[in-house]
Amino acid sequence: MARSKGVGFGPVRWWSSSLPFRVVVTTLAASVVILTTTGLFLLDQSSRGILARKTQTSLAQATAVVTTLRSQIASRDLRSTSPNEQVAQLARESAARGQVGNQYHLLVETPVAQIGSADLSAQSIPDSLREAVRNSDGLWSTPTLISYTNGRQSEPGLIVAAQLTVSGSEPYPIFLLFPTTAEQQTLAVVQQATWATGLFLLVGLSVTVYLIAMMVLRPVRTARVAAERLAAGHLEDRMKVVGTADLASFATSMNHMATELDKKITQLENLSSVQQRFVSDVSHELRTPLTTIRMAAEVIGSRRGEFDTQIARSSELLSNEVDRFEELLTELLEISRFDAGAAVLNLDEIDLSKLVSDEISAVGPLAATAGSEIVLDSAGRALVEIDGRRVRRIVRNLLTNAIEHGEGKPIEVRVRADADAVALTVRDHGVGLNATEVGQVFERFWRADPARTRRLGGTGLGLAIALEDARLHGGMLDVWGAPGSGAQFRLTLGHKAGTGPTGYPLPRVPEGVDDAGE
Repeated sequence: MARSKGVGFGPVRWWSSSLPFRVVVTTLAASVVILTTTGLFLLDQSSRGILARKTQTSLAQATAVVTTLRSQIASRDLRSTSPNEQVAQLARESAARGQVGNQYHLLVETPVAQIGSADLSAQSIPDSLREAVRNSDGLWSTPTLISYTNGRQSEPGLIVAAQLTVSGSEPYPIFLLFPTTAEQQTLAVVQQATWATGLFLLVGLSVTVYLIAMMVLRPVRTARVAAERLAAGHLEDRMKVVGTADLASFATSMNHMATELDKKITQLENLSSVQQRFVSDVSHELRTPLTTIRMAAEVIGSRRGEFDTQIARSSELLSNEVDRFEELLTELLEISRFDAGAAVLNLDEIDLSKLVSDEISAVGPLAATAGSEIVLDSAGRALVEIDGRRVRRIVRNLLTNAIEHGEGKPIEVRVRADADAVALTVRDHGVGLNATEVGQVFERFWRADPARTRRLGGTGLGLAIALEDARLHGGMLDVWGAPGSGAQFRLTLGHKAGTGPTGYPLPRVPEGVDDAGE
């Protein structure tokens, strides 16, 4: 038997079965996207703003330092000392001022040496910046990593470069390095605050959305419970009308639906009861006149040899129609018992193979008249707990149906049993059934084609009664058919009445037949 696919485990199962979980997860995912995008944008803008302000401040301070150095160089008498000595002295003084408060580091490259802040590594200055300063005048700035020669940890910074011009000598490159550690620490604090705020918002949104979802779904769940109780037959249950106008209207509508449903079901039950009583009463009441008619028909039939041919034939038809009428009344009474729930089983353990063999022998003359050969394929004993009378009726209906519609072709009957169930199939090779007819074949008084010639009469209730007999045992009766290929009916019964079959010893579709629907 095919096994149904489950909904999975863990989050997949929760997603499929829990609306609050889907709402929270969807909201959380959307919030993560929005908060991440917003956070990255804010961090980017904060970083740009802080670094831009630091750059402006550094450029302004560097411009002031360079301007001061140029003024001092221009005001000094360079005849007493060499330009290199004058520039070196001024560089040391400016570097000392920059160390106050760790404002900046300074480095001036002279032809003799590199003068500036103590312990500053010349590797802090990119070679590309040195080339740019040597080739042109102006201010140059770029981020860098400030390194030290005393083992001090490197730190991020901003370097500003310019030229010191001294008459009678080449320009001196000057580099001012401004640490940006404080700004980086500020950015780290902003980042931590941003992510902490985002996490707090996510948790808050998740809890809020979950509570809102539960508030909205609570009346829906209440309605579901009420609907399930209504379906279980508790038609007197009603929902409490509380809450806001919308929720109160919802509960009122559910209660109105329950009231109307109760009325309709009561009306249908009364109508069904009247119908069942009518069928039963009519069937019983017709018994007496039918008995009288049968007695008269038997008297007339016993003397039909004294009548002319036309009257004798009429007496024969009268007798046959009385038999059909009596059969119809019997089946109507049986249907009324099923409808009233009064049908009961007289159980006994019976060999289904032996029962089927006996019924085949009983309908043998009918099959011979129709030109059909009935072939039984039984694999030994098939013991099952059944009501022998009712199962015999099922088998007889299936056999006569196959003879009627088999068009004189062979009829195959199979009986199989396994650990799960016992099954019987009756297969004919006659006109068959189309898809619509397969869905209607067990309806009361339904016939596939009223225009077909019928050899065995019938009331149109045989298969409907057979289906009810199968259901009364807890079994199944189904059918396969194809136009021009015949039909196959399958009866499946559990080994114990009422337990129902857990498997199918025989397939619904005959072997060797390709059926896309199986």
